[in-house]
Amino acid sequence: MRPNQDDRRLVLKAGIALLASGTPAVAQSERGGAGSLKENADLLLRNAVEAGDIPGVVAMATNRDRAIYEGAFGQRVLGQNVAMTTDTVVWIASMTKVLTSAAAMQLVEQGKLDLVSPVTRWVSDLSKIQVLEGWDGNGQPRTRAPKRPITLRHLLTHTSGFSYDLWNADIGRYQEVTHLPGIGSGQYAALFAPLIADPGERWEYGIGVDWVGKIVEAVSGKKLGVYLQENFFGPLGMKSTAFKITPAMRKQMAQMHQRDDNGKLTLTDFEFAEEPEFDMGGGGLYSTAGDYLLFIRMILNRGKLNGNQVLKPETVDLMSRNAMGDTKVTLLKTVIPALSNNAEFFPGMPKTWGLGFMINEQTAPTGRSAGSLAWAGLANTYFWIDPHKGLGGVYLTQILPFADTKSLPLFSAFEKVVYQS
Repeated sequence: MRPNQDDRRLVLKAGIALLASGTPAVAQSERGGAGSLKENADLLLRNAVEAGDIPGVVAMATNRDRAIYEGAFGQRVLGQNVAMTTDTVVWIASMTKVLTSAAAMQLVEQGKLDLVSPVTRWVSDLSKIQVLEGWDGNGQPRTRAPKRPITLRHLLTHTSGFSYDLWNADIGRYQEVTHLPGIGSGQYAALFAPLIADPGERWEYGIGVDWVGKIVEAVSGKKLGVYLQENFFGPLGMKSTAFKITPAMRKQMAQMHQRDDNGKLTLTDFEFAEEPEFDMGGGGLYSTAGDYLLFIRMILNRGKLNGNQVLKPETVDLMSRNAMGDTKVTLLKTVIPALSNNAEFFPGMPKTWGLGFMINEQTAPTGRSAGSLAWAGLANTYFWIDPHKGLGGVYLTQILPFADTKSLPLFSAFEKVVYQS
């Protein structure tokens, strides 16, 4: 029998509890701190691969000064005996969002953008966006103008009203009725999906940061990938991060895997749009764990790494604070189970959003401090940044659906090991 989404969520919660407290590595560290971080994390990740829970994984952790753990286990491509390595390239999907957000905030600190002006000031195409009110008797969409203008703050905090067809059935229906392409197509037309709420009304995860990328391009006069390369990837030393896969990156790539309802993993030819019509600031980047760890370390050092101050300290501080008032992050309820389970980090814990990150308002069961920053990507890629304790980490797999019942708990267990070791 096919499990319903409530069942999936219960399994996910149970898995997190089991893995975060009962894996051999964590259990060993809880018996008195025996074993180093490397020993404990290696054991945890290796056991998961050997048990067949995941095909392969790369995980790393850092403090403010240096990487404190690097590990890679399993295979890049299931059944092909190509080892996962620390320089394996993956599609990081929505982990792209914080990099695009950082680019926008760099322009804010330069006075070229602001958080409160209508974004039509920089990109006139946003004036075409309407709010979806419902459906007429013929099944056609009914739309109206938004009650208030969309601002950059709305886009960065996911309170603009934009959504994803993955977690909103009305967007999928609208795309079907109007023949609007989905965002995964890489077509510019996909950005013209309607809002499903007025700007500022609620948190609704969606394509808003793709529009942020277009704003960065309009203000800078450069393609988003070029802007990021010149202002972040180059200065930080992120040598294998790009929207377009280079031949060198292709040689290091892991392939996507799909978990079916019975828990079996199979290889899939799923690949994000390789030749999109625009650089997709919401989810188009490919990267490595080592590259992303450099970005994390820059945030831990309030905008500075390798002698390069890419963001002002006060800008990082602003990005790291709740930027949407009393509004809270909510459960992502799937409407396409093949691509995502129901997803929520630390269910029951209040979570807000800064200018690029999810923020947990209470200490997490993994040890993550209140006020820490995090997010993830569709193919089960995850990161966290704990400014209070000066720790951060990244965990990369290539598995669908999102919030995978094996991979997400393993990420939580890895994070717990980092704190306990």
